[in-house]
Amino acid sequence: MASKPSLFTRGLSSLSQSSDPNSPSVSSPAEQRDDAKRNLFRSMRLPTQHYWNVYFDRQAPKDAAAGKPGPDGAVYHAQLEQLGAQIENVQDFWRYNNNTPVDQIKMRESIYLFKAGFKPIWEDRRNINGGSWTFRVPKATGPDFWTRVQLLAIGEKLEESIVKTDQICGVGLSVRFNSHLISIWHRDSSQQASIDGILQCVLEDLPAELRPKADNYFYKKHSDHAGFKAPPELQAVLDSQKARDAAAAAAKAKAAAPQIVEVPPSGEQ
Repeated sequence: MASKPSLFTRGLSSLSQSSDPNSPSVSSPAEQRDDAKRNLFRSMRLPTQHYWNVYFDRQAPKDAAAGKPGPDGAVYHAQLEQLGAQIENVQDFWRYNNNTPVDQIKMRESIYLFKAGFKPIWEDRRNINGGSWTFRVPKATGPDFWTRVQLLAIGEKLEESIVKTDQICGVGLSVRFNSHLISIWHRDSSQQASIDGILQCVLEDLPAELRPKADNYFYKKHSDHAGFKAPPELQAVLDSQKARDAAAAAAKAKAAAPQIVEVPPSGEQ
């Protein structure tokens, strides 16, 4: 009689090889299936719907914001650098993700995963009317949270959560003293359905242990940031959007206002 084939586990390092069911290193069947799926996807060249670029932002010293020269006479600026080749499939993503340890990113430095054609700059022409959700995550859970958010982006789940006239631009991680700020950018901040949809998508995808408290995330338009400065050639675009937002807010307030109906005194026709 032929021997029973053994389970093929080469490359599936996260699956336990212990045969003792009571061993703490043995995963549950459901966990083993999830791990197997993740490792299978990592080994396949499944194309992503969009191409993606990785950017790294080195925070400029405080003097740079005021335009003061550094010790060598040069003016410091925040440097946005594109890293590596374009991500075109799932294998490309895991190669980048597994070789970019988040815990080695320094204070106030940032890394971004953005669709080709978008850059992580508030004042960029394609971002200027947009906004972002920002989640403050403890450093201990930041890498896991970051990986999940990136997968929501390249897997198009975030795109599916917004209205069809809007677009997801990308996601970012910035390092602070005791936390990571993980952001999700979209193109049209006037779309409340998109804003609500992004938040719902993230909260529903996260396991309970990663789900942030309500006071640890917030939404903000790019143009509301203190450092935002629209280029002169795009100021008209921004002003036009603000006028539309104001008109929409006024119409909404008018519709919500109680209607006063005058009742004539008794006996009058």
